[in-house]
Amino acid sequence: MAVFGTVFMPTMALTRFENDTWTETEFVSADSIQMHPGAHVLHYSSTCFEGLKAFRHEDGSINIFRMDRNIERFAQSSRLLNLPEIDKAQVEKMIIDIVSTYSAEVPEPPGSMYIRPTHIGTEASIGKAAAPSATSMLYVLLSPVGDYFAGGLKPLRLLLDETGMRCAPHMGMVKSGGNYASALPPILKAKADVQADQILFCPNGDVQETGAANFLLVDGNEIITKGLDTSFLHGVTRATILQLAKDHGMTVSERDITVEELLERAAKPSAEAALSGTAAVLTPVGTFIHNGKEYQVGNGEAGPVTMKLRQALNDIQWGKAEDKHNWLVKINPT
Repeated sequence: MAVFGTVFMPTMALTRFENDTWTETEFVSADSIQMHPGAHVLHYSSTCFEGLKAFRHEDGSINIFRMDRNIERFAQSSRLLNLPEIDKAQVEKMIIDIVSTYSAEVPEPPGSMYIRPTHIGTEASIGKAAAPSATSMLYVLLSPVGDYFAGGLKPLRLLLDETGMRCAPHMGMVKSGGNYASALPPILKAKADVQADQILFCPNGDVQETGAANFLLVDGNEIITKGLDTSFLHGVTRATILQLAKDHGMTVSERDITVEELLERAAKPSAEAALSGTAAVLTPVGTFIHNGKEYQVGNGEAGPVTMKLRQALNDIQWGKAEDKHNWLVKINPT
């Protein structure tokens, strides 16, 4: 089985922003792009992307999950990086058209077709360190993927880091490659030093997110997560899980939470914690590591609320439960 996200469909949808307008969409080979070595993205990281999925239902139909929300965030990231404003209608059509082209390649559940829209600054100017790229390229890649946790869903170990941050505070809500790169050194150190799977960044005791996923705490009938601000990513899966929690009668609290409160609540036998993201869906957390000590979350295993919400989301994505919020877009295969 190929490693998640390493297999790609042979063509992709592509458009360029040139002379203050977007070009007609092209369908080109997915194994290369042409770009000047002085391109803005290669020197000043003018890049953002999205991650969403298309699912095959039992009736054979192909359905894209929460495309509108992902396109809105894609537009927001592009604006915050001062990349050219995207044409949301064109991007939607690019996604639908390329998924339709490869509809026969969408795997059966628990697999899916991972969709990766990407926007990069292409102007060849190494003198623009303090100015935006006037030109850009936007493309949509497809990658058929299996279960992210093919080896089994085991609870994660998180190092609570009160000294560092995932990225600059004003950049947290931008889905940009540089944010992921900046989080790598502390994550790799945490893996080597304390065998942590991830770092939960808690600058000055403020519980935020990990290097690649949002964080959720479950205490009885309450689900707690940091309220939206610019410092962390506004996850689409996070928003979906919170809505499903409300649908199940849970209390949703979006507010600041300190490391002290987190450890106090995690000590309860019924406590649960989880990470949310497009690839991992909802992943249980079993252990916190803080100041050299390990703290078990609840009973240390995947909790019933986490698994119930994960299943509820999967059931909608796979067409096994009613889509009450109109999150799915059914496409017509070509």
